[in-house]
Amino acid sequence: MSYQSEPKPKDLSHSTVDGWELPKEEFSLEEKLGSGYFADVFRGQWKKLINVAIKILKNDELNHKEFQREVQMMKKLHHRHLISLFAVCTATPPYYIITELMEKGNLLDFLRGGEEGSCMDLVSLVDMAAQVADGMAYLEEQQSIHRDLAARNVLVGENNICKVADFGLARVIKEPFYISEEKNIPFKWSAPEAISHGKFSNKSDVWSFGILLYEILSYGSVPYPAFSNLEVYSQVFNGYRMPAPPKCPDILYDIMLSCWKDLPSDRPDFKDLSPWLESINLNEVE
Repeated sequence: MSYQSEPKPKDLSHSTVDGWELPKEEFSLEEKLGSGYFADVFRGQWKKLINVAIKILKNDELNHKEFQREVQMMKKLHHRHLISLFAVCTATPPYYIITELMEKGNLLDFLRGGEEGSCMDLVSLVDMAAQVADGMAYLEEQQSIHRDLAARNVLVGENNICKVADFGLARVIKEPFYISEEKNIPFKWSAPEAISHGKFSNKSDVWSFGILLYEILSYGSVPYPAFSNLEVYSQVFNGYRMPAPPKCPDILYDIMLSCWKDLPSDRPDFKDLSPWLESINLNEVE
């Protein structure tokens, strides 16, 4: 039997027509795909027919709060470059989040690991960045912020389709900024105002996108490789910006630098970044 490699939400819709809950018994677990602070992710199947990704919550009360936030956010978001929620299993712990399966895994491992990712040409890399910007433009339009945008949280599927994933820190915002006192933030991907004052916005996501663009164009290099988190904090506040990755054209480095402007209001919007990347003349990046 040949299994679908990229199931669509309609595959499960007849079973979840009155909601998102499905029995855990309908899902079988296969190999572990990844592990995070709040959850482990497995490849799995629904009724031995449809390939899915199964995120299994690590069981404590704090995680349940994060779980509910992530699920509620994912239920509201529907875009070709955001990961799709299929179902949840919450009758008994541990809780499951069921999403579409992206066969090539996360973008960071894809760029670093296999022969395909490490050999991608510049045009293909720019296309992947444009896809991420397109998904983020939708979030921006929905007055939502991600707060953890990085190559590790972008998934790659067939035909190198890219989708933003991991909405555990995402929030809907009604004010220009979302204020958070959380200290456990990804320093090397975070905007100065997020590090210093816990101020998150679409513009802080744009800063993170600049770091992600660096990751893409350097085939998964670690940002600020010579600096600790505290050193990044002080260096960025003193005006330091990472140099361009090797062989990175000026036109792409200029986009990175525009994302890393000191003032959030000086950074571009995602609605402008996406077409900006898509419109780059291929001859200019080769």
